[in-house]
Amino acid sequence: MGNVFGKLFSISTWGESHGPAIGVNIDGCPPLVPIVREEIQAELDRRRPGQSRITTQRREADIVEILSGVEASLSTGAPIALLVRNEDARPEAYEHLKDLYRPSHADYTYQAKYGIRAWQGGGRASARETIGRVAAGAIARRILKDAHDVEIAACVKRIHDIEASYDLAAITRERVETTIVRCPDLEAAEKMIARIEEVRRQGDSVGGVIELVARNVPVGLGEPVFDRLEADLAKAMRSLPATKGFEIGSGLAGTFLMGSQHNDPFYLDGGKVRTRTNRSGGVQGGITNGEDIVIRVAFKPTATIQKEQETLTKSGEPTLLRAKGRHDPCVLPRAVPMVEAMAALVLVDHWLRLRAQRGPEVKSSPGATPPEKAMPLDAEHRKE
Repeated sequence: MGNVFGKLFSISTWGESHGPAIGVNIDGCPPLVPIVREEIQAELDRRRPGQSRITTQRREADIVEILSGVEASLSTGAPIALLVRNEDARPEAYEHLKDLYRPSHADYTYQAKYGIRAWQGGGRASARETIGRVAAGAIARRILKDAHDVEIAACVKRIHDIEASYDLAAITRERVETTIVRCPDLEAAEKMIARIEEVRRQGDSVGGVIELVARNVPVGLGEPVFDRLEADLAKAMRSLPATKGFEIGSGLAGTFLMGSQHNDPFYLDGGKVRTRTNRSGGVQGGITNGEDIVIRVAFKPTATIQKEQETLTKSGEPTLLRAKGRHDPCVLPRAVPMVEAMAALVLVDHWLRLRAQRGPEVKSSPGATPPEKAMPLDAEHRKE
């Protein structure tokens, strides 16, 4: 319960922060999808700790192992199991926290709900759980790329009170990866890095906002009423550790506009239905309209800090805590691939639903992706 995400493309993550391993089981991946271990590894490398001077210095290679569901680099249609072993776990470093509740962590709520908790690094509440999501997201990304050339890219838009300035076209993998903070505005990126280093020295932390763009998304993904695409995207993003907010399109800023200012006018572009503006963020009525999906996800400051804080012991005694251990002073740079992965998982799940609903005789409206253009997952297609 609570560890499974998706309906047709379903993932189940498992493992604890300081246990032997972390992993994911993927069910519903169509057969004959290219599964390239190096592609999965590349995404995990973007998420792994110790990758730069502004991230946690826990040293993990995060090498992925494919245990099942793949033969000759192609999915077989069977469940896919992926595993990453923990190599630099140090549960003893958390011994001083065994009988304390860390402020703004899941320690108290897990203890209250289950009567037991993994105090070694937070267990399932740790962001290390997202390894499984990122690994599965790499496969989802491959399916979407083959089917519709879907491109998913995210970047750091804001850290603390430093906000980047860029056009959405600047959010590309190549440009985002040019800085360790993953911000396409190079001037703002330098300020962000300096701010993160400053708060690390102070024993504190900062949060911020990640912005994502998904391009070439086909028309028709999403379902009324409870499975609206933006609702599933919101749930996906808010399920990530440390998230505090979600926006799509104009987001909260749209509430300051009149309807005449906010509406996206339609026009015909070479026989394809388009909108002149995209304040809807690519989704209308819970269903994609073919424009770019644009979302933003807010992350709080890392809860573990080295400054002294008031807290309680399990027995209710007041005490002071100065946390130890290896932690990110800002989660944003490593959260970029996590946000991309969750977007890919939502989109591939809804694409498979649309593919199942549409038959070959269904006619598409102007601007919609015809069913015959959907990826034919068969051996003949693979030979091409």
